[in-house]
Amino acid sequence: MIALGVAVALLIVAVAAIIWRVLPPQDDVLTIPGVTDPVGVSFDSNDIPFIRASSATDAATALGYIHARDRMFQMDLMRRAAAGTLAQVFGPAALPSDEEMRILGVRRSAEADVADLSPQARALLQAYANGVNAWIAKRGRLAAPEFVFLGKPRPWTIVDSLLWGKTMGLWLSGNWRTELERLALSAHMSRAKIDALWPTTGKPPPPADAALAFPPGARAAAREALAWIRHFPQPFTEPAQASNEWALSGSHTASGQPLLAGDPHLSFDFPSLWYLARIDTPEGTLAGATVPGVPFMVIGHNDHVAWTFTDTGADTQDVFIEHVTPDGTHYETPNGPEPFITRREVIHVRGRPDVVLTVRSTRHGPVIGEGPEKNTVLAVEMANLAPHDTDADGLLMLDHARWVSDVGLAAAKITSPVQNLLSADTAGNIAFFTTGRVPIRKSGDGAWPVDGADGRHDWIGWASGNALPHSVNPASGRIVNANEPTVGPDFPVKLGRDTYGDWRAQRIRDLLDANDRQTAGSFARMQMDVVSDYARRLLPVLTALAVPKQDPAAPAADLLKGWDGRMAMNEPQPLIFNAWTHAFLEAVLKANSVDPSRAPVLDDRFILSLLLPADGAAAQAKLWCGGNCRPMLLSALDTSMAQLRHYHGSSYAHWRWGRVHPALFAHPLLSRLPLIGWLGRITIQVPGDATTIDVTAPGYFPRRAEFTAVHGPELRGVYDLSDLDRSRFVIAPGQSGDLLDPHAADFLQRWRAGGSVQLGPEPNVVSRAITIMPKSRS
Repeated sequence: MIALGVAVALLIVAVAAIIWRVLPPQDDVLTIPGVTDPVGVSFDSNDIPFIRASSATDAATALGYIHARDRMFQMDLMRRAAAGTLAQVFGPAALPSDEEMRILGVRRSAEADVADLSPQARALLQAYANGVNAWIAKRGRLAAPEFVFLGKPRPWTIVDSLLWGKTMGLWLSGNWRTELERLALSAHMSRAKIDALWPTTGKPPPPADAALAFPPGARAAAREALAWIRHFPQPFTEPAQASNEWALSGSHTASGQPLLAGDPHLSFDFPSLWYLARIDTPEGTLAGATVPGVPFMVIGHNDHVAWTFTDTGADTQDVFIEHVTPDGTHYETPNGPEPFITRREVIHVRGRPDVVLTVRSTRHGPVIGEGPEKNTVLAVEMANLAPHDTDADGLLMLDHARWVSDVGLAAAKITSPVQNLLSADTAGNIAFFTTGRVPIRKSGDGAWPVDGADGRHDWIGWASGNALPHSVNPASGRIVNANEPTVGPDFPVKLGRDTYGDWRAQRIRDLLDANDRQTAGSFARMQMDVVSDYARRLLPVLTALAVPKQDPAAPAADLLKGWDGRMAMNEPQPLIFNAWTHAFLEAVLKANSVDPSRAPVLDDRFILSLLLPADGAAAQAKLWCGGNCRPMLLSALDTSMAQLRHYHGSSYAHWRWGRVHPALFAHPLLSRLPLIGWLGRITIQVPGDATTIDVTAPGYFPRRAEFTAVHGPELRGVYDLSDLDRSRFVIAPGQSGDLLDPHAADFLQRWRAGGSVQLGPEPNVVSRAITIMPKSRS
């Protein structure tokens, strides 16, 4: 044991020494080809860069260099994950990710889209790549600590930057998995019961008809596909929902000018997806959140407009059941049999022989599952992988918008994913627009897999721009979205049946109603709110349950009486509530032959639908609980509290939510290594849960004694249109991607406490500086 301890200590020292050696220099002067005039970069006390350049392309070069300097390994992982080349570095463990990306053809799609770039977008992307490659050329395998072991990263290209948009379009559009889950469940569950797992707002789902009967082998093909498709919280995936945004016109603010708030909720990672920066050129100012890998200000403001995003949950992916001809070479179409399109994908695997995939595609898209008789296959069509993606030009237009009307034009160009783009301008306007392309189907709503041979459910076009939901200067003077539907079921474009609950949005509206003269400070405090409207809706049912006094869990149930639904870090009630409701959901699924470890990701409205009369509890209880869910609810209380007593002791009042609810920011490589993995994990106890404005959501079906938060607001922004320089930002855990850098996690305490930074014209101090010079023409 002593020898092992010494070996581990030496390994830690060696790793630390290497990482320390790779830390970038404090100050730097360099020359990069393509730069036309000197570029100055000053870093403030938080290591946020302030870039001053004479042109947008020179600024993009500087941003590329800085991104690579602080986040090169993160950038390389992003492009590898999207291109399906992770196994070349990480070996067989990365094969599932690579196979998925190769089957879907993500990099092939990005390569094809280069031809659709405008000259301006192409020039900006190339200038950015020049900056990245200058860092790689200068540092080689010291470009980041990880490359000391993995070797020098290859040069950056325009296609690599386009891969980020492709990846986000894929992970924020998860309907294909839901369709497959429905199809797989239909092997032992009725259509009505399956539809009830995803409660709808407004009109109920249409009844099943003969056209939706499934051929033999389709369900087996769905199970096969689900076995290899990855989903959150697996590596290189994102949750498909959970973001907040709201805006007020000047009639509701203390300044008389609009206010805007936004906090996108994505996976907690080290380093953060986001990287704060301010860029000043003769064209104007950009400030806010960039993303390493792309040269655009993704969320933030310029001199005139501020903007942020939430996910719509729009259905932009469809699974088609294709019928294979007896010889296996063709599939049926409305015009007769057509041959499969095939391609060969070779995946290099570190330490193993290459893996060769033969990918088949139909007119709808790649084949993702096959029935055992080989006469039925499933193919998926995805809007985010459709040709002529113009995301890059859309983001470029957004960065240069002067009024919210310009934001609307940019929204139509941002072809994927389908998002709610909320904006405000200094002229006093507020507006939201829907980005992306939504498929127009001949028939159906895209909720279930459909027959691909008859053409009755084919896509016949796109809805985008003004055909999608939008609102400019509503009479109420406010716009709120927290992923709930933005339009009713009668909207002419079918956005999708599956929607999200409205409890975060309702809580935001309640807080806005409480103060008709909001400020940037009050908006920032709202972002930290941890009262769960969802819990408040459910508490009357829980507290009315007749728990026998002699039941050991009775004192825990009593603690919920009088509780206001606040998911405070230093209280026991959030732990009791979350453990109880998770146990109840798990019990319901098990009682209906659904393995919780393989269960579909369900919105919390399913629990409400089982227990609240207003949500149809009588019909749902009949389907799922044999007519009465109360006995199962009482049993779940006993089960969950017994497990918590085992881990945390019998004194319920001494339990604390924060002790079992830390936010985890894990390095994608170091955190998975034996013995020293703890070095790559950054944690901090946090309040909130999956249903509060301040989202800190655990993984699906966490262990009931441990509720580690794995996604939430890594970025928060509040924009004051009376003076955009007073806008507030914070990211977690920090700017740097190097674990030994002091700025790797120095935002974390401030992030939890609701603190922020401002990106005014000058840094608060100049901690270091970089000067980029044009290459001499002599």
